[in-house]
Parts: sequence; structure tokens; C-alpha cells
Amino acid sequence: MSTLDIAVIQAAPVLFDLEQSLDKTYDLLKKATAQGAKMVVFPESFLPAYPRGLSFGTVVGSRTDAGREVWQLYWKNSVKVPGKATNLLAKWAKEYAVYLVMGITEQDTVNGSLYCSLLYFSPEGHLLGKHRKLKPTAAERIIWGEGDATTLQTYPTPYGNIGGLICWENYMPLARMALYQQGIHLYLAPTADARESWQATMQHIALEGRCFVVGCNQFVTKSMYPPHLRELPEMTSQPEVMSRGGSVVLSPLGKVLAGPVFDREEVLLATLDLDDIIKSKLDFDPVGHYSRPDMLNFNISN
Repeated sequence: MSTLDIAVIQAAPVLFDLEQSLDKTYDLLKKATAQGAKMVVFPESFLPAYPRGLSFGTVVGSRTDAGREVWQLYWKNSVKVPGKATNLLAKWAKEYAVYLVMGITEQDTVNGSLYCSLLYFSPEGHLLGKHRKLKPTAAERIIWGEGDATTLQTYPTPYGNIGGLICWENYMPLARMALYQQGIHLYLAPTADARESWQATMQHIALEGRCFVVGCNQFVTKSMYPPHLRELPEMTSQPEVMSRGGSVVLSPLGKVLAGPVFDREEVLLATLDLDDIIKSKLDFDPVGHYSRPDMLNFNISN
């Protein structure tokens, strides 16, 4: 394969409603593939929601019963892997013959904990694997557990090796290095970070990894939240636009190929010239001719 048409979904789910969010996922997938996409990437925790602005009734030293009710709603609408939702996603990937990458909040079927995870589906309808976020950021640690090295993987495709890190994992240099060592070609970075500075992070990773980088974020407004959540005390001070987006696609030399898009929902499309990966390695390769394994050694601890 010499090119890849990729679609980046900048949208919000039907927040905290897994069934309706799956319906919206199908509609967005259908729209993206109708425009020729062979790979479709969704944002961090698209199913069932990134719970921006919510405290779940927690402060240091105490929790509230009302907060536990919000937690239960979030937990009930999260995704089991495998389960009904993943079966549908696999079916749709096969129906539209695409690689489908989906950000979820995962409900662990054994321990009951939640994890921020990234799922990879093949055009044959197989769940290739998942990555669990290694280190949730700040208050995210209240709701999500930590992943481990067993999910720090890339997956071979006809377009090259795909893989990724979620949101601020991308600020962890050794986590990035773990993907570079696996020869990553398409680096996916679903996020909840809509700051202008995130664009610099995406460009740096493209230049550092000599790979295509796909940043994917939600566009979310407060009015999208269920009414009983909008009325919570911690939500009253939140702005109407909760996440501006900022989805973007970059080349292995840091050139912006599509986006960034702010302040609206959009299916962002880009055609990747896969030969650009080799061309970019003329003068730099972080695990090849520009590395010094005689001096610097890195291993992943399982």
C-alpha cells in the first residue's frame, strides 16, 4: 500500500448513554467510509464519555453518596471487553472494511474497575487488541486504574505498524520510545487536551518518531450533558464549550496534513503518502542510524 485515506472523528458521544452513543458511532463511521476512509479514529473515551468537569463527589478525605450515584451511571454505561459493544464495533469494521480505532472507558469484567482504553479492530472484524492508559492524569486517577506494559503494543497492517498513546501519556518519553522501538508508522494520539500547546506536542512526536501522527479530540458543550449532571454544583462554573477539539494529522516531517479543527464537530480527512516515512529517515531515525545503543539502552519491564 502506498497511500492511506484516514478519517479522524471530532465529535461527542451521547454523553453517558452507551446505546445511543453506539448509534452515533455507526452514523459517523458510515459518513467517514462514504468519503473513502480506510482507517477511522475516534477520540479518547468516546464511549461512553470523557467525564470532563465532574468531581464524582470527591475531595481529599471524603466522598459523597451523590457522587457514587454519578459513578454508578458512568460504570453502567462503560464498555466490557469483549462484550456486546465490542461485538458491534467489530461487525461494523467488517461491514465497512476499515481499521477502526475507538477510545473507550473499559469496565473490567473481573475486578470491576474502570480503565481508559484504546481498541483496535481490523477490516476482517477482529479485535486486534487494546491499550490501557498507563498513567491517568490528576483527578482521572479517581475513576481510572493504571494499565501495564502488556498493552503497550503496535499492530501490523498493510499500511504499516499502528499504535498509540492516550492524552498525556504522550508526555512520557519512555512510553513513546516503547512504540518507536516497535517500528511504529502510524502513531495515534486520542486526547482530551484542546490547548493550542497540544499542537506543538503532536508536531514534536511526528518529528521525533518519523511517523504519521493523528491527534483526535472531542468537541463537547455543556448542553450535551444529561440535565441532572449539568445541574451539579461543580458544573455550574464550567464554560458552555467544554472541549474545543483540535484534531490534527501530521506527516513524519511535522507538516500539517489536515486540521487542526476547533469549535465544531467534523470528520477530518487526510490522505497519507506512506513513502514519506522512508523519506523522513534520511537524516533522523530514533531507533536506527540516529540512535546510540552502545551508550543508551532502554527495556520495557513486563
